[in-house]
Amino acid sequence: MSASPSRADTKPVNDIEVLTRRLEREKKARKQAETLLEQKSRELYLSNVEIRESEERTRAILNTVASGIITANDQGVIESVNHATEQVFGYQADEMVGQHLRMLMPASYDEHGDDFIKTYVGTGQARVIGTGHEVLGQRKDGSTFPLDLAVTELCLTDRVIRIGVLRDLTRYNELQRQLVQAQKLESIGQLAAGVAHEINTPIQFVGDNVRFVTDSIRDLLELIGGYQSFLRECEPGARTEDSISKAKEIEEGTDLPFLEEELPRALQQSLEGVDRVTEIVRAMKEFAHPGGEDKQPINVNEAIQSTITVSRSEWKYVAEIATAFDLTLPLVPCLPGEFNQVILNIIVNAAHAIGDVLQYQPGSKGTITITTQRDGGWAEIRVRDTGTGIPEDARAKIFDPFFTTKEVGKGTGQGLAIAHSTIADKHGGTLTFETESGKGTTFVIRLPLVGDSERRP
Repeated sequence: MSASPSRADTKPVNDIEVLTRRLEREKKARKQAETLLEQKSRELYLSNVEIRESEERTRAILNTVASGIITANDQGVIESVNHATEQVFGYQADEMVGQHLRMLMPASYDEHGDDFIKTYVGTGQARVIGTGHEVLGQRKDGSTFPLDLAVTELCLTDRVIRIGVLRDLTRYNELQRQLVQAQKLESIGQLAAGVAHEINTPIQFVGDNVRFVTDSIRDLLELIGGYQSFLRECEPGARTEDSISKAKEIEEGTDLPFLEEELPRALQQSLEGVDRVTEIVRAMKEFAHPGGEDKQPINVNEAIQSTITVSRSEWKYVAEIATAFDLTLPLVPCLPGEFNQVILNIIVNAAHAIGDVLQYQPGSKGTITITTQRDGGWAEIRVRDTGTGIPEDARAKIFDPFFTTKEVGKGTGQGLAIAHSTIADKHGGTLTFETESGKGTTFVIRLPLVGDSERRP
């Protein structure tokens, strides 16, 4: 009977099995790790590819945008720009990146640029810092130009960046100026017939008075001639009865008391007529003057009065105009021609609104009341009419281009749109309205009493 294997005889076999299983487990774990590493590497690779593609896609999109886009850190150092920014300022991207934003501003902005941004950041206002804010930019060649700037603050995990979206307004402003001037010339053409009539009326009575004075002088000269003839015949021993009779006949035919009363009156009326024509011509000249591209201090009371004069034919049949001007109002920085056009548009609108009421009240007239006053740092002009008021469904669109409630042929819908743009964009003011259906409308213009250089930024 053979002996059973001892414990010592079986141990090597068991160790080999344990090692083999351990090696298999390690091999399997290593394989799993390699597979996981390969998977993660592939995911990382794909993620990097996706990030690169996303960056390239974003860069391509930014470079095709017509507006300039700049990113800068919270110290104002430029981090990136798109192609449009290069075209606007004339710099290459590598000339701007790493530089302070001040390089793109005129020297006059140096002391204000940082403060402008810090003011908004410090007060915790909305993320949009300067939407629609018109500022001056400076190109590489040193020239300055108007710029529409919007700045948005983006808070990342560890820092803050600011994204500026900008648009060169040079061409836009020029086209808008041409549009305003074209509308002004159109207005002058529409007013020409009325102005001609306004001039014709005083000229007509000046002409009538001049003819009256001419005839009267002829009669007076004939009377003087009769008196002179009488004096020549009044010699000692001469018969003067015939001369006296003839002189009396001429005097009775001349109606000397009538001439003594009417001649001074006719001359005074003629002078008034000439003054009226002079006033109309002066007002028309001031209204039609194109003005410059820069604001100048003007007397808004006189400007409004000139516009009232040239537009008289538009309102005189339907309304009386009442004015209450603040004579202590200081000069206001304005573009005179464009300001006059705004007042004209509002007066004509008021006249039309009153005309709509009077079609049901023949023989009556409404009232257009124009007032000026100072309100702190602002000049306020109010134009109130007794018209129909603005319909409720039209109030939100009243300043939209081409929107009009007038019948076809009576309005293009551009007048109030241009007026709003002129006051808000070019003068830094506001144009608002107060209205009540059936009672009338008041347009309120507010203009800053200081110039742009004192308000920026």
